[in-house]
Amino acid sequence: MPKPRKTLVSLEATPYYHCVSRCVRRAFLCGEDTHSGNSYEHRRDWIQERMRALADVFSMDICAYAIMSNHYHVVLHVDRAQAESWDDAETIRRWHLVFSGHPLTHKFLAGAPLLKVERRLVGDLATLWRSRLMDISWYMRCLNESVARQANEEDGCTGRFWEGRFKSQALLDEKALAACLAYVDLNPIRADMAKTPESSDYTSIKERIATALTATKHNEKQPGHLMPFVGNPREEMPKGLPFRLADYLELVDWTGRALRESKRGQIPADLPPILERLQIDPRYWLHMANNFEGRFKGLVGAAYRLKAACKSLGYRRTPNLAVCRELLT
Repeated sequence: MPKPRKTLVSLEATPYYHCVSRCVRRAFLCGEDTHSGNSYEHRRDWIQERMRALADVFSMDICAYAIMSNHYHVVLHVDRAQAESWDDAETIRRWHLVFSGHPLTHKFLAGAPLLKVERRLVGDLATLWRSRLMDISWYMRCLNESVARQANEEDGCTGRFWEGRFKSQALLDEKALAACLAYVDLNPIRADMAKTPESSDYTSIKERIATALTATKHNEKQPGHLMPFVGNPREEMPKGLPFRLADYLELVDWTGRALRESKRGQIPADLPPILERLQIDPRYWLHMANNFEGRFKGLVGAAYRLKAACKSLGYRRTPNLAVCRELLT
């Protein structure tokens, strides 16, 4: 039986979450429908643009994404500190970018005088909205609802477009995060939709590679709307993914080539250094790159991190413990 979302998300345990939404109907999210002959490629733009727009409103960073034919993946980083630094005016301004808000909040932003009780209500609403703007469920709701409305209007029908719940996995440590990022970025290659990471359309890895190839001394080496790679963990660590960009790109390239070889048990000798730093057996790495979503449910990380997270969430048992011990410890 599915667990309530509040028992799957703990910002004290990790700010990183892998989310997946799948279509419930035969109608495609995007791509070419071989049954009807219709093309839905333009819907990839819908979800990509909405994903970026919402990330600018919410206290969220997009770490990775891949938009497939009937589902999409996104790895989100929840920036709790940023949300808690917003005052009431900034919180309300952001909320109004997505929702209509309340008449009193519009008066507040316009600088109109408010009664004491009205100002208290505005403060309560700002507190509520601030918590929602760092909630992955509200982010996914705003993303999926917009796309569903557009798709239903285009298809001339009503009803559900997405499955009832999006799937989420909490990524508790660096190993889980690296494995999930690569799993998401290599989705089109596993599905035989692309031969190389740089040719896989509507993925974060293609954006990162394209930006890195065109970078100059005066231009950024990483896309501005994706969470940057800031290097290996150290003191005074800036905000960003705890890996070097070059190491990660090498890892994805190596993993993609290994997956395409389709020779189980045969591991290339030139292992990326990131695997050595994370102390991951390359055989286990390739297994995770192929089966991350299927092998792990809910919480993912080393055994001790998994136990700590389950304890903080009040679990009576520790799910995934055996597979996390095998693959990530």
